[in-house]
Amino acid sequence: MPAQITPVRTKADLRRFIRVPWRIYRNEPHWVPPLISERRRFFDRAKNPFFEHAEAEYFLATRDGEPVGRISAHVDHRFNEFQDNEWGLFGFFECEDDPEASAGLLGAAETWLRERGRDRMVGPMDFTTNDECGLLVEGHDRDPQVLEAWHHPYYQELFATHGLEKAMDLLKWELHIADREKVLPVVSQLAERLEPDHGIRIRHMDKRHFASEVAEFMQVYNSAWEKNWGFVPLTDAELRHHAKEFKPAIDENWAMIADKDGKMVGAALSLPDYNQVLKHMDGRLLPFGWLKFLRGRKKIDRVRVHALGVRPEYQHTGVAAGLYIEHFNMAASTPQTGGEMGWILETNEAMNRGMEAMGGRVVKRFRVYEKIFRAQ
Repeated sequence: MPAQITPVRTKADLRRFIRVPWRIYRNEPHWVPPLISERRRFFDRAKNPFFEHAEAEYFLATRDGEPVGRISAHVDHRFNEFQDNEWGLFGFFECEDDPEASAGLLGAAETWLRERGRDRMVGPMDFTTNDECGLLVEGHDRDPQVLEAWHHPYYQELFATHGLEKAMDLLKWELHIADREKVLPVVSQLAERLEPDHGIRIRHMDKRHFASEVAEFMQVYNSAWEKNWGFVPLTDAELRHHAKEFKPAIDENWAMIADKDGKMVGAALSLPDYNQVLKHMDGRLLPFGWLKFLRGRKKIDRVRVHALGVRPEYQHTGVAAGLYIEHFNMAASTPQTGGEMGWILETNEAMNRGMEAMGGRVVKRFRVYEKIFRAQ
């Protein structure tokens, strides 16, 4: 039977939309199931503050009553205003190796975006670059880390068939405590001179003052990333939402702050790779998932650098070097002996050269695609 493409309209539809990946990856050992309860909150228009400045449609592809794919189309008006563009976005694409269903899903997203006056479709972004984004095009032999997706290699052909082309690549670098001897001397020198030359010290987040620490962290994050391709700053409501979701996962050992006279001038938030635990929970905390989580978290041996940034006026002082070296210090004193950086734009020469200087290596590549709409 031909694939049927329908928008999500009911709670039952949304449950099916959320569960599509369980079908698509049912035989894939690298895939890590997300927590279903978290996905419900994320997709809930009443609970996710993203929808205070955006609109979205979710589409399901079914054949003979069985779901075979899904996609979202969304317009982020705050992003359009901040970047001064008319982009439309798509995300959450999952599909069987089924060109007809894929064409139907991508076509439905494109039509929805065209009807709203967008000049292109860009993605996958789930929903923004502050969330999971990009299609995995290199590194399929590795498990995804926390807040990161794994995709079937055939997705690339499905995208190409629909006329989607590369817009930007996002690189993931790996570092391990064993790489410390490869670090260029200049990195350690910059870190050592940070406090005597600039009065900047590296400390760790104090969760007793979590709200104020996070608020200042987001100021650093927004100012450090504001000129990046595809970036949109978080709103206050989104900040509170993210802080609530992230707090249980934050380990003070891996939440680092560069402080000058009581002002946060740089920060790095790395998360223990909870995917190592989630992989065995099938998306559920109940009835026994919480017990697996508590037992498994003690065995986590990797981290993911979720965000690292320096206020522009302090980027010449060696703050980034200080944060890099502190990661090695923590890897030497915690169960987590290495991990991966969060994605870095392929065009971000400073950060990519910094990773080279640290002895890192690119282990994954995610790709953001675009299709520019021609006048009809």
